[in-house]
Amino acid sequence: MFRRIKNRFLRYFVIFVYFLILFFCAIELNFLWLFGYSPDMQDIKSPSLSLSSEIYYSDGKLLGKFYKENRSPVEFKNISPNLINALVATEDQRFYKHNGVDFYSFFTSVLSTAKGDRRGGSTITQQLAKNLFETRKKKSQGLLSHVPLLRTVVFKCKEWITAYKIEHVYSKNEIITLYLNTVPFGNNSFGIKTASRKYFNKDPFGLNPAEAATLVGMLKATHTYNPIKNPDKSLDRRNTVLKQMNKYNYLSKADLDLYTAKPLNLDLSYVEDESQGDSYIRRAVEKWLAKWCTDNGYDLYEDGLKIYTTIDSRLQQYAEEAVAEKMKMLQSRFNNLWGKKNPWRDPDGNEIPDYAMKVAAKLPVFKALDKKYHGNIDSIRWFLSKQKKMKVFTWHGDRDTTFSSLDSIQYYARMLNTGMMTIEPATGKIKVWVGGIDHKYFNYDHVNQAKRQAGSTFKPFAYATALDNGFSPCDKFTDQPVSIKFKDGGKDEVWEPKNASFSFSYQEMSLRWAMGKSINSITAQLTEKVGWDKVVAYAHKCGIESPLKSIPSVSLGTNDVSVFEMVRAYSTFLNKGNKIDPILVTKITDQDGNVLQEFTLKSEKVISDETAWLMLYMFRGGMEEPGGTSQALWEYPGLWKKDNQIGGKTGTSSKYVDAWYMGITKDLVTGVWVGADDRAVHFTTTDSGEGSHTALPIFARFMEKVYADPTSGYTWGLFPKPWTKITKQYDCPSPHIKTDTLSADSALLDTALLKLEPEQQKNPTENVLPNK
Repeated sequence: MFRRIKNRFLRYFVIFVYFLILFFCAIELNFLWLFGYSPDMQDIKSPSLSLSSEIYYSDGKLLGKFYKENRSPVEFKNISPNLINALVATEDQRFYKHNGVDFYSFFTSVLSTAKGDRRGGSTITQQLAKNLFETRKKKSQGLLSHVPLLRTVVFKCKEWITAYKIEHVYSKNEIITLYLNTVPFGNNSFGIKTASRKYFNKDPFGLNPAEAATLVGMLKATHTYNPIKNPDKSLDRRNTVLKQMNKYNYLSKADLDLYTAKPLNLDLSYVEDESQGDSYIRRAVEKWLAKWCTDNGYDLYEDGLKIYTTIDSRLQQYAEEAVAEKMKMLQSRFNNLWGKKNPWRDPDGNEIPDYAMKVAAKLPVFKALDKKYHGNIDSIRWFLSKQKKMKVFTWHGDRDTTFSSLDSIQYYARMLNTGMMTIEPATGKIKVWVGGIDHKYFNYDHVNQAKRQAGSTFKPFAYATALDNGFSPCDKFTDQPVSIKFKDGGKDEVWEPKNASFSFSYQEMSLRWAMGKSINSITAQLTEKVGWDKVVAYAHKCGIESPLKSIPSVSLGTNDVSVFEMVRAYSTFLNKGNKIDPILVTKITDQDGNVLQEFTLKSEKVISDETAWLMLYMFRGGMEEPGGTSQALWEYPGLWKKDNQIGGKTGTSSKYVDAWYMGITKDLVTGVWVGADDRAVHFTTTDSGEGSHTALPIFARFMEKVYADPTSGYTWGLFPKPWTKITKQYDCPSPHIKTDTLSADSALLDTALLKLEPEQQKNPTENVLPNK
C-alpha cells in the first residue's frame, strides 16, 4: 500500500503518521490491556471531583467537614482576575491560542531540558487532564507501564488525547475553573477556594496580585513553596510569578515594585478554626448517617454533601464552657483528695499492684510486643518504660513532657471525664452533644459509646411503672429495712438494700417525697410491689435499649446504660408519654442545594398522658420535697427567675464510681455523667463524689448560661399544666423539718422534730419549697 508513494521521504512520513494514528487508537481502546484506562467523552462531560462534605449547626454556622481531599468548588465569576492572570502568565502563556496541546511549548521545553534548563511543557488543559482524570495513577496504567521509557510516552500521549477531549467539551473559562478547583495547595487543601481561605482567610475573588501570585507559585512544588513551612522560598517564588505577570502585561511596573516589596502577609486564622477539625459531634454525625449513606450510595468523604444538624451552636458553646469550668474544678478536687497516693483501687479499697502493666496488657500493642519479645515480660516492661517526648492534656493547655508508655497510662487514668447531652423532647432534636473533655486526647464518646451504671437516675422508671399501674404520688411507704428474696440463675438470693445515709428514718413518706429524697428502701419496696420484670419492661418502653438484668436491684441503677439512652428515656415524660427517636440531622443536600433527604420526628405512645404529667410533678420533688437531692441547684441564682421550675434526679453508683444528673426544664432534658474511664478510679466520699456534687453543677452552670442569653430561645418558666384530667391524688405536701436554731448542725436533728406546718394543713395544694 505504501509502495505506491514514489517519494521515499513522503512514504516514510505517511507510514509514521499511519502508525501514529494506530498507536493513539490503541491507547484510546486500551488494546490488549497494554495502555490502561482512558477517560471517554462521558467521563469528560461528568467529571467526578472528590468534594468535602460540610456539617452545619442548626443556626447555619459551619461545624466541621468530612474529606479525603479538603475541597470546596468555586464558580468562574467568583475567581479573582489576578488569579487567572497569574496562572496563565506562569503556567501556560499561550493558553488562549492552543487547543489543549501546545506543541511549540512542548518542543521548546524539550530543547531547554536538553541544554540543562529543565522546564515543563504541559498546558493548563494537560495538567487538568492529569489532575482530574488521574491519567498517571494505577487504575490508568496498562501492561506497558512496566517499560520505563515507553511508559512515559504512553502517559504523555494519553494526556494529549484527554486534553483535546476537554477542549472539545469545555470553554477556556470552564477549563480554568475546573483546573483551579482540582489542584492541590498543600496542608490538605485542594482547590483554590479552600487554599485562599486557609492561607489568607479570603474567598478567591478577594485576592490581590501578591496573594494570587503566592498561591499560583505553590503549584510548581506545594511543599517547597509552602508559605507556612518555607516562607523565604515562597516569597521568592511569589516575586517570580509577579515578574511573569509583568512580562506578559498583566501587571504594571509600578504594581510590580509595590507588591514585590510586600511581605507574604498570611492570615492563618482560618487554619486555626477548630470547627474544621474532628470532634465528638462530627463522629456522632458520621455514625448516625452511616446506614443512610450505605442505603443511598453516598460517600461522606467524597460526595460534597451539606449536612444540617440539630445542634445549636450557642447551647453547644455554653455546654462546653460549663464542662470546662466545672470539670477543671472537679479534677482539682480529685487530685487533692488522693494527693500522692494512687487512686486505682480494688473493691476492698486496696491499691491495685502493677496497675499500669495490667492496663497495658489489654492494649493492642501489647500483643505485638508479646510476639516480638517471645512472651518475656521483663523485655516488654523495658520497652514500655522507655522515656519519650510527648504532649499531654492538662486543664491549663497542652503540656510538653517526657513520659514512658506506663507513665502515660498512669497519668491519664487519674483524669475524670464526662458525657453530656441535651434534647428538645417536643421536636426530638438533639441540641447539645459533649462526648468528653477533649476529643483530641479522649476519642471515646461518653454520650453514646460509654455505658455506665445509672445509679439512682434509674429509679424514676420504677416510679413510672407504679404510677401507670394503680399507684399515686401520695401513696405512702415507710423508710425501713427491707429484705427481698429472689432467684438469680436458678439460685436463691436475698437482697437487703441500704440507704445512701446507711440508716433508716422509719418515717412514712409519699412516693414523691421518697423519689425526691432518693430513698433506696422505699424504691426497693415499690419494685417488689410492681415486679422488677415490669420495671425492666417500662424502662425499655421509655427508650432504654441496653440489656437490663431483671433483678430487684434494677431500680437502683445496677445496669450499664448510656447518656444518650437516659436522655431519650427521660424525654418521654416531657413529651406526654411519647417515646421519640432523637434527631441529630434534619436535612441533607447536594453541593447545589438539592434536598436529598429530610428527617422528621418519629414517636410512639408508650405511657399514658396522666402518668407522664405525674412523673414531671414527681421530678420537681427533688427541689420541693424535704431533703430533695436536687436542692444544690438553689446555689445558682441564675436559675431562679420568673418562678422557674426545674425537675431532676441525681445518681451515684456504688463506691462513687459513676455520678449522674438528669435535669428537666419546661423545654429541655439534659443528662450529665461524670467519672473516670477506669472504674477502679473514683472519689471516696459523699461530699466529693455524689452526683449532686459532680454532675449537677455542670447542668446548673449550663442552664444559667442558656437563661442568661435572651437569644437562646429558652427562658425561665413553669412546667406545663396537666394536658389531661388527673384522676390520681398528687397534692400531698410533706412535712417540713423544724430546725433548732441553737443547733450547730441541723443534720443531727431527731426525727421526732418532724411535723406538718400549719399553713400546709390549711392549703395542701401549695408547693412545699425549702428555704435556700
